[in-house]
Amino acid sequence: VQADPANAFLRFRLATLYLRRGDLKNALAETQEAVRLDPKGVDHRLLLAGLYSSMGEESKAVLEYEETLRLDGSNQEALLYLGALHLKLGDFAKATSRLNQLLTLNPNSILGHYYLGRVRARSQLYLAAEESYRKALELNPKSEPVLLELALVYELQGKAEEAVQTYKRLLQGNPKNVWATKRLGELYVGQNRLDEALAQFQKLQGIEADPREARTKIGLIYYEKGDFERAASEFNLVLAADPDNDRVRYYLGSTYSEMKAYDRALEEFSRIPEKSDYHADAQIQLAYLYDRRAELGKAIEAVQTALKKRKDERDLLALLASLYRKAKNYPKAIETWQRVVVMDPKNDQAQFQIGALYDESKNKEKSVEHMKKAIELNPKNAAALNYLGYTWAEMGVRLEEAEGLILRALKIEPNDGFYIDSLGWVYYQKGDYQRAVEQLERAVELATDDPTIIEHLGDAYEKVGKVAGAAERYREALKRSKEEEQSKRIREKIELLERRFK
Repeated sequence: VQADPANAFLRFRLATLYLRRGDLKNALAETQEAVRLDPKGVDHRLLLAGLYSSMGEESKAVLEYEETLRLDGSNQEALLYLGALHLKLGDFAKATSRLNQLLTLNPNSILGHYYLGRVRARSQLYLAAEESYRKALELNPKSEPVLLELALVYELQGKAEEAVQTYKRLLQGNPKNVWATKRLGELYVGQNRLDEALAQFQKLQGIEADPREARTKIGLIYYEKGDFERAASEFNLVLAADPDNDRVRYYLGSTYSEMKAYDRALEEFSRIPEKSDYHADAQIQLAYLYDRRAELGKAIEAVQTALKKRKDERDLLALLASLYRKAKNYPKAIETWQRVVVMDPKNDQAQFQIGALYDESKNKEKSVEHMKKAIELNPKNAAALNYLGYTWAEMGVRLEEAEGLILRALKIEPNDGFYIDSLGWVYYQKGDYQRAVEQLERAVELATDDPTIIEHLGDAYEKVGKVAGAAERYREALKRSKEEEQSKRIREKIELLERRFK
């Protein structure tokens, strides 16, 4: 080149030598000079376009391929790479045009069919993409890239079994293809073919450079199968090699929860740091664990921590309100549900919950107000219809309206034992004791464990003169009662009956 600096061919050869050494900068400089010296040199322009493409300068590469085609309109390499570049740049129409030109010139171009299939898949023309990939496979039945793309197109269409068969076909030719093994395992999981999925991920351990992800999948499959001991073993093996893997630590905590090893679960969830994407989820799990241990203060604190990352998430607010309710902190529970109302003024369930909380805090007036709001927002809210009807029945007021509300609830849920109990109690309050007995007997059949319903039936029996039946029901209700106030009331009723019976 020093002896003949104007020789374009020598510049081109020098550029290829630089390229073999990985020296892209000098390869580019020499190729640019070769093109300047010989603007009509097709090979020079193809190399220049390839260098631009590999260096991320796609727009310059496109210009060079276009110039190559101006010089040689049937250049298949230029057509192929132009199609691939337009695909990368998202110009599917131009990509399709160039690839169709290529396939007109050479119908046996495997890469032409392959890239056209990819363009069609990106355009969501999945059936057309299938056709392109099948044509490529007719030319080379063992092409792994084509088989992988075809399987992916099947997956995108929800054709799980076709995808399974395609991955299996690929693996017959190359049993060590990591991606095909992984995807086949995932598909088996989706089909609930857990033993076959397990076999794939166990195989993946032996062929993947880093087996930790395969172990994680194996652990998750054991988890789905209910084999929590093995799941925990797999997750612990991953964490031994990668202690900072918060995702796997979360899985391990969940596994310990399923094993009822709650202290170990609490320990694992507590180790997930605040910066982790799994921190909020871990805090939610901690809240459930603390709730189980009746440590409501810690449970509430954990949910509040989760809400810092998931601001105003309704499910979390509902959980927080339920914890305040358990702690009998009704003002805080109501305040939490009010946050939901601010976000969603038409949320009838939030109004229902607020009404129920006011009822528990002995504020019947406010309870009725919010139950009415819930019904106004959703006239088919059966729970609110029943609650308001039962509230009035309990108070002994507006009994006709109460009956109407409860009957509306029963049209929606005709076999709800609690709603039938409410109707029976309306009849009781109206003095229609025989109808009350009929409804309350049915309610007890449907909700066998509820002490209040059983107590109501005892009250109705007492009114119709079935003293022995009333006493029996009161004793049964007393066994099931968990509230001291109710237990005291039932004991007094039993004592009164015993005195009368004597």
